Amino acid sequence: MQLIAIGQGIKDVDKLTNKELLINYSNIPWRNIAGIRDILSHNYFNLNAETVFGILGENIEELKKTLETILKDLK
Repeated sequence: MQLIAIGQGIKDVDKLTNKELLINYSNIPWRNIAGIRDILSHNYFNLNAETVFGILGENIEELKKTLETILKDLK
């Protein structure tokens, strides 16, 4: 599932930057995104599909825009 990859990527970026990059983009709940990775990975059969769909529908576009901004800022 792509949310697992996104969550793991966020964890990795935060670790590689010594937690100094993502704090500059506080409009995104980074900790929650990293946490959803753990929930999806370890509680797969106990997930509520509507909750996961809600996360995607409400937040994924803002996350995408912020990640694009981060990439632009790093260049």
